[in-house]
Formats: sequence, structure tokens, C-alpha cells
Amino acid sequence: MKLICIGRNYEEHAKELGNAVPSEPLFFLKPDSAVLAHRHPFYIPQWTQDVHYEVELLVRINRNGKAVAPEFAHRYFDEISLGIDFTARDVQAQAKAKGHPWEKAKAFDGSAVISRKWMDKQAFEGGWEKVPFALRKNGDIVQSATAEDMLFHVHDLISHVSHYMTLKMGDVLFTGTPSGVGPVAPGDCLEGELADQTMFKVNVHG
Repeated sequence: MKLICIGRNYEEHAKELGNAVPSEPLFFLKPDSAVLAHRHPFYIPQWTQDVHYEVELLVRINRNGKAVAPEFAHRYFDEISLGIDFTARDVQAQAKAKGHPWEKAKAFDGSAVISRKWMDKQAFEGGWEKVPFALRKNGDIVQSATAEDMLFHVHDLISHVSHYMTLKMGDVLFTGTPSGVGPVAPGDCLEGELADQTMFKVNVHG
């Protein structure tokens, strides 16, 4: 299983970090060792002073695919879920300033939260793209959006990525985060909601 993460897929998020809005999907990978074990707290690594939460809508690839055309991309996933892409923002900034890859800021152990719950995309009246999702930090909503707010539709993401690497059954696509990202601190509680259901709860430790 590989975790395929899309960057800057919401215009307001790109702007809040001072980044240009991309003309095509930007993606990077996290290893399976990045997945935070269920019911485990997230421990802030000692080598960073600025870890940010980034809530994301997830889709799970259900068949192998290469060079998938956008009009056929809907066949490659049946379910949606919710997760967090934790980012060591200070380390990422240092890497970007030097023109280096981001992996140590994005792919570290425990940096990917994946809900245990998955929902059938056909279960939502009006289409799964309209389903609201949100992240609560200590009870307050800090991020919220729907897939309709994305710059690039999930079908286009699947097609784009599959032209560069083969998609495998079980791969998880992190589709990008909306605006409202921010730092975490020991004692914080992060809760993800999708269609008014709690999808995960993560406690942050120092």
C-alpha cells in the first residue's frame, strides 16, 4: 500500500501558505510506515517545533490501473473516508528553501491518520462530492469543506497520478487539505467529521 498525497488542491489553502495555485495536480508519497496505528496518540517528533494538522478526504483504490482516462476514473474507487496529513512545517520550509524534497517533513512515522471507517460513495443523495467534512481541534471547527471546493476533481487526480505510476488495489489517495491548517500542541484533541459522523479522534502528546 502506498499513500498518494495531493498538495495545494484547495485555492484558499494554497494562498494561506503563500504558495502559487498549481496548474496541474501536485503529488508526493508517504510510506505505509507513516500510518498512525488506530487508537494511538500522535507524538510530536523531537526534531520539529511546528507540526501542523491537515484534514483530508480520502479515497481507496479498488483495482490496479495505469494511464487511467478521467472518464473511467470513477471505476477505481468505491469508498471515501477521512484522515490527517501531519506536516512538520518548519522542516518543510527549510527543505523548500534549499530546493530539497519534503519527505522528512511529510513521511515520518505516524504522520498519516486514516479512519477505520469507510463509506460507500453511492450512499449519499446528491453525490459524494457534496458531503461536508471538517476537523475539530479541542471541540472547535478549524477546517471544513466539500470535494466540490477542490481545484482538481478526484477523477482528474486518479488519472494524473496513474500516468506517472501504477495505482495498486489498496492504495489510499489523500486528496488535499482546505484552508485553516495550523499547529498542534501536547494536550490537543483532533476529531474528524464526515457527513456528521465522527471518523477519528486523535490525542496529541509531546
